[in-house]
Order: sequence, then C-alpha cells, then structure tokens
Amino acid sequence: MLTEGIETEFSEEISIEKRDTTRMYAIRTSPLIPASQERLGWLIVFRDVTQQKAAEKQLIQERDRLDEFASMVSHDLRNPLNVAHGRVEIALEETENEHLEHTQHALTRMDELIDDMLVLAREGQSIGDIRPVDTGAVISESWSTVDVPDAEIVIEDPLPELKADRGRFQQLLENLFRNAVEHSEENVTVTVGSDKNGFFVADDGPGIPPDERESVFETGYTTNHDGTGFGLAIVEQIAEAHDWSLRVSESQSGGAKFHISTDK
Repeated sequence: MLTEGIETEFSEEISIEKRDTTRMYAIRTSPLIPASQERLGWLIVFRDVTQQKAAEKQLIQERDRLDEFASMVSHDLRNPLNVAHGRVEIALEETENEHLEHTQHALTRMDELIDDMLVLAREGQSIGDIRPVDTGAVISESWSTVDVPDAEIVIEDPLPELKADRGRFQQLLENLFRNAVEHSEENVTVTVGSDKNGFFVADDGPGIPPDERESVFETGYTTNHDGTGFGLAIVEQIAEAHDWSLRVSESQSGGAKFHISTDK
C-alpha cells in the first residue's frame, strides 16, 4: 500500500503561456512511500486556478478603488465641510437666523452620511479577531454611545454566549439602537435578549411593514428624513462578515424585531 509522505511535501503556483492565453496552475507534490520503505516516486497534482486568480485580482482592484474613494471622501469633502461648519457657527453667534440653523442641520447630516459611507467603503465585510465577548457589557457600552435621553433599554437574561469581533459587534448594536430611536416619534423601549440560535433586538416603535422588510437592508433605504439610509446596510454587512444570518419581523408590541442567528 502506497502512502503520501509529508517530510518533503511542497506546493507552488506557476503560469503557462500558450498562444495568446496564460493559465495559472497550483502544483502540489508529495513523495510516494510504501510502508517502512524508501520513496518510490512522486505524486504531482496540477490544479487550474486561473479563474480564482482572476477573481482575486478583480477583488484587489475593487478594494483599491474603494480605498481611493474613501480617501477622497475623507479628505476632499471633509475639508470644505469643516470650513462651512465653522462659518455657520460664527454667523450664528453674530445673528439669529433660522436659515443658518437649517444650514447647520444639513451640514451635520452630511457629516453623518460621510461617516456611514466610510464605514461601508473602508471596512466592508472585514472583521478582526473572533473571540468570546461579554455580551451584556457590549450591549451596555453600545447603548451609552447612542443619544437616547427619552429611550429605555431592557436586557433580558440570560444572554447568549457569543464569539465575535468586539468592535464590529458593538457597531452592529449601535446601528440597531439608533434605528429604533430614529424611527420612533415618542419614547421608545428597546429590548435585547436571547433568541433561537442567537439573539434579538426589538422595539415598541411603529414597526416595519411586511412588504418592506427585505428592503430595509438596502443601502440608502430609510423612512426617516433625518436618516442616512446606511445603518441597517452596515448591520447586514457585519452580520454576514461573522457568518450570521439576519431577518426582521414584528415585535410583541407591534414594533420591529431583528433576529440575529449566530449558530448555523
């Protein structure tokens, strides 16, 4: 019986040109060694990886374009926007004018749009180290970063034990919390707890109509005139980066309920 040895096993990639085309191959070699005997020869496996390499090259090019776009947004748009912010603040100190207040609000909205665009362009579906996280602590920290003076959060124990990129997980929660607050005209209560195979974030706001539940994760979708339309798209990207599934339904109080399944 012949077995593959591992002592001198190696692999590499080569390109072979033929006429006007170039094919890429991954080569893996391994010695053929009978039990307790000397090597008889080599097993050589060629695998055509041309399409895979082309896809990788295209992905790198797209990532480079996104980096270039993000740099342009961050620098070329931020600078004049900061100047406009400063001028409006000075003008507001010198005179009371409702037009200036509307302008300031519009500039702030542009800031928010740029922040969300940079998250989508620069971070995309990338995540860092996946480690066990203190779910309750991350929920509390996420809530503290959201401007919610008239809102309340309810954390239902026991919470699930999760493994995640802590920073991206917090970002996911912050966007879900902001979504609940921004789409509720009155005081809103947000509830976080264990769900089947994961966890949920629910609210007692106006909810999401069934025919719009698939659309809410699309970039730019929003029903709030002050919203950017990027928040739930970011939530979906972070969930997919963790290989989690995400769906939305109606909460017991008639609001929105986001189910995040972390165990496939």
